[in-house]
Amino acid sequence: MKQSRGEKLFNVANIVVLGGIALLCLYPFLYTLSLSLSSAKEASRDGLHLYPAELSLTSYQMVLTNPNILTGYINTIVRTLLGTTLTLLATCVAAYPLSRREMPHRSLITFLIVFTMLFGGGMVPSYLLMKNLGLINTIWVLVVPGMLSAFNIIIVKNYFQSLPESLTESARIDGAGEWRILFQIYLPLSKPVLATVALWSAVGHWNSWFDALLYITEDRKQVLQTFLQRIVIESSTQMMELGITDAQMQFTSETIKAATIIITILPIIMVYPFIQRHFVKGIMLGGVKE
Repeated sequence: MKQSRGEKLFNVANIVVLGGIALLCLYPFLYTLSLSLSSAKEASRDGLHLYPAELSLTSYQMVLTNPNILTGYINTIVRTLLGTTLTLLATCVAAYPLSRREMPHRSLITFLIVFTMLFGGGMVPSYLLMKNLGLINTIWVLVVPGMLSAFNIIIVKNYFQSLPESLTESARIDGAGEWRILFQIYLPLSKPVLATVALWSAVGHWNSWFDALLYITEDRKQVLQTFLQRIVIESSTQMMELGITDAQMQFTSETIKAATIIITILPIIMVYPFIQRHFVKGIMLGGVKE
């Protein structure tokens, strides 16, 4: 079908506007990457930094040889993997019975779950609760409090409800119990919504630092984002306390910050393209009302 002149102009305007927005979103990443690969002299130059005019890997060497950064990286990976696994398991176990129409008081329980999205206990009560449970300064204090999300439960519940009821009836005729129906029928058919929830959870755990700052008291148990927060917010004196003291003429505090940020976001950038294709289907079907 031949496009009219107005439609062609509209498409061109769309491409220009969206392309400009894309460039605006891309520039901060390019700037940070360029800064992290630049020498101290180049990093101190004013103006745009689209590429490193003077290439230097000193900042990456200083960050990667810092024992605190490596320790934080390992702790963050463990937290992300453990937290995402527990979130998926707990969310599915909570969402499945709520998706069954024969469950008693299903609407009331769903309302109570949604109601928790409106209020929070606060920082002090949460800290006292974690302390009384004996979770302070353990990996569990980072993964257990956020294991269940009302939003995730509703999304997965609605997705389960979109699956044909005949699958459940056929499985029950063959003698399958509820656990077998959940793990062998529902979960294999729910990859889009599970991938969506998994990435939400993984990104949340990977980027979290405030809970670790509150609950973790030993540096050897701290996560990467806490050390990143120290580097980005605090002065160069604090960086010296973290062990970044050598080669002062080859890097600046800005290049160290940029290198730390790039190292931090690389894992999420590498994982995202493999899960992105599930997003639209998972969110759209998971957002359908009863």
